[in-house]
Amino acid sequence: MRIRILCQNRVGILRDMLDLLVDYGINVARGEVGGEHGNAVYLHCPNLMNLQLQALRPKIEALPGVFELRRVGLMPSERHHMELNALLGALEFPVLSIDMHGSIVAANRAAAQLLGVRVDEVPGISLSRYAEDFDVPELVRANRARINGLRVTIRGDVFLADIAPLQSEHEDSEALAGAVLTLHRADRVGERIYQVRKQELRSFDSIFQSSRRMAAVVREARRMAPLDAPLLIEGETGTGKELLARACHLASPRGQSPFMALNCAGLPESMAETELFGYGPGAFEGARPEGKLGLLELTAGGTLFLDGVGEMSPRLQAKLVRFLQDGGFRRVGSDEEVYLDVRVICATQQDLSELCARGEFRQDLYHRLNVLSLQIPPLRECLDGLEPLARHFVDQASRQIGCALPQLSAAALQRLAGYHWPGNVRQLENTLFQAVSLCEGGVIEPAHIRLPDYGAPQPLGEFALDGSLAEIVGRFEKAVLQSLYAQHPSSRLLGRRLGVSHTTIANKLRDHGIGTPRENG
Repeated sequence: MRIRILCQNRVGILRDMLDLLVDYGINVARGEVGGEHGNAVYLHCPNLMNLQLQALRPKIEALPGVFELRRVGLMPSERHHMELNALLGALEFPVLSIDMHGSIVAANRAAAQLLGVRVDEVPGISLSRYAEDFDVPELVRANRARINGLRVTIRGDVFLADIAPLQSEHEDSEALAGAVLTLHRADRVGERIYQVRKQELRSFDSIFQSSRRMAAVVREARRMAPLDAPLLIEGETGTGKELLARACHLASPRGQSPFMALNCAGLPESMAETELFGYGPGAFEGARPEGKLGLLELTAGGTLFLDGVGEMSPRLQAKLVRFLQDGGFRRVGSDEEVYLDVRVICATQQDLSELCARGEFRQDLYHRLNVLSLQIPPLRECLDGLEPLARHFVDQASRQIGCALPQLSAAALQRLAGYHWPGNVRQLENTLFQAVSLCEGGVIEPAHIRLPDYGAPQPLGEFALDGSLAEIVGRFEKAVLQSLYAQHPSSRLLGRRLGVSHTTIANKLRDHGIGTPRENG
């Protein structure tokens, strides 16, 4: 068990605490001083039980200068270690810490893979075993400043190395502790620059606004982006909900802080909970001994994007409501309260108000998420901007493939305009990428545009057209009511869905023999 004791910094206060622990036979495995002003003592007591803690709490809090004792999930050094591991583990390029003898002190997973060893085998290895004519301590002594882009060969591969010396504020040579070495593959520097440019283009300017409706959505989003309140983005799959969320983040005061995304759809509840909220030390079998930080803590001060929020489990919905209410939560398997400042942007393909009506989504959560809302229209409702958008995707595809820019024929544009686009903008982009790859004559024709027929609208399907207009309309009305009654099993719910009074719906249900008199009322 780990405890934190808020106290004054007086001589002998730690001895008084330890004397009480000794009286109860409590062993202290580790102690640390922390807090914002060094006003907290953290103690790790592996054999401390809850009953003992309850007995000890009033005695320790009665000591002169002690203000409060509470149980915590992590020691300050453990938290720092977890944060450092999370940050280093997220880096795709190798990072190593080298001492002034040329030995590796620590490295991230990418560096261990480069050296061909496990991460726990790295400390103590001499860098000279892997690098040719590369003396880091000598470079640090000679330059005493950061070195960028130094070409070096490690295990036969060429890297550009950034060397940041570890030096105290004193200027004597004894103050040099080593250096942090960051390696970038020389043959992928151009690719990395391209990736950086792609990241920079994820603002509102990266959202194509050739359609009047889409331009109106972006105008609304620009006004909402600086507001520090939850934002709900609704739209079908492939409409660019995450792209709009990133643009809102970049245009907000949090734009320089982290942006993290989690897709709630399809994730098991336990996995989604640990990904979002993290877990404490030894929370469950197979968990990391030091615990794990969740996306919320890694996003502190920034924006968290939750996609597919309509499919979030009831347990996660309850924890998210609590976080939106007061900014607090607990990691899985931990009693420590964590409070953070994070803006939440959610996206969904579903109608959350309908889910609330069916009891499948918490109304309090819906109202907290729906402070600000944006509705992205499907592509089939934005066909006024289809031609410039299609030409943009053709240009983009030709650059990626490395071929001459082909033209879109009038017939090809007509085929694009006549399609229903169930996958929206993402499907259009992928379709035109394939068309560019198939095109050989410099002009994209309808034959190059391969579109599946699934999801095509069938207004009448196999509906019979026999009889008079009144009979046809009556059969169609009955089919509509039968289909929707299963989802809205009362005249009030169905009337609200169809925008008519419940009395009208009750009469029609009775006329067509749908439901029971009790249900229709």
